[in-house]
Amino acid sequence: MIEQPLRTTVIGSYPFPGWLEFASLNLKEFGSQDVAELQQDATVAAVHDQLAAGLDVITDGEQSRLDFNLSFYGYLTGIDLEGESPRKWGPPAHDQRGKHEIVGELAAPNGLGAVEEFQRLQQVASTLAPESVTLKASIPGPFTLSGRLIPNADYPDRYAITEALLPIVRNEITQLVEVGCEEICVDEPSMSCYAHKEDPARFVDIFNRTIEPIVGKTRVCMHMCFGNFKGRSVGGKRPECMFPHFLDLKVDEMHLEMATLNFAPLHLIEQVADRGIDAAVGIIDVKSYYIETPDDVADRVRAALKFAPPDRLAFAPDCGLSQTARWAARQKLANMVAGVAAVREELGV
Repeated sequence: MIEQPLRTTVIGSYPFPGWLEFASLNLKEFGSQDVAELQQDATVAAVHDQLAAGLDVITDGEQSRLDFNLSFYGYLTGIDLEGESPRKWGPPAHDQRGKHEIVGELAAPNGLGAVEEFQRLQQVASTLAPESVTLKASIPGPFTLSGRLIPNADYPDRYAITEALLPIVRNEITQLVEVGCEEICVDEPSMSCYAHKEDPARFVDIFNRTIEPIVGKTRVCMHMCFGNFKGRSVGGKRPECMFPHFLDLKVDEMHLEMATLNFAPLHLIEQVADRGIDAAVGIIDVKSYYIETPDDVADRVRAALKFAPPDRLAFAPDCGLSQTARWAARQKLANMVAGVAAVREELGV
């Protein structure tokens, strides 16, 4: 159960400052020390905004994942990083994301970079954050990571690619625990997007094998949503298809997108809580520029309390905030914390 009932948290990503987005598109103009300084300063900015909002749990905002060659695919050997986007113009959609050909054995000899990200967060938070704030790391799971790699003769389908990536992700999260990470979120939005047409029990097996070495050693969360590329979903927005199978996930916390679904499937959190898993309710719509008021948030918290007790509930935005303008992200988080705090006061928790 959650130590802080009705705790406030985030998924992982946070908007880039404008200068960082410009820099990420012009990386050839920067040296390695310049890039390190950019990453450090952006992490400071993300941590500052989250602390100013009053969150119980913060991340580094994924500020050092500047583009593909500085994020997870850039750490993999055996792939061609020069993948072309199949469509570059027109309205934004997931087919504008490039895919990479596999040209050798998939490996990550130097890890995936998440450990270095978390250590940077630890260093920044040591001077800015009170001890009561939890530091959280987030990392995509192997099925989601497999989605941008093109099968070949050695890896004939997405599941074969997933199996090759699974020990790589497992090693990374094991190392995160070793450096003191007390909360890890493994993001698997692709599982929620495909659960309606694939075998959800197979997804549960993949996920549980990924996290097996860290179960009981740190707080393990799973994030499920229906996609958020440039504020667009890609999945069918029917979380019911994940139940009851996903209740067999060996996690401490399960995050469910709810705000963009107008809270229609909110009753599902009762099944989550009854299984002994904390339900993290997506209570802020990151795909909308309507700024939820503290009263809006408080009403949504009260609605969630009809299905789960306070010590089984956490609240967060539906997804990461990287596709939301920073001015809106700041206010949405501040209002989320204020609304939750109002209900905490009502309940005396």
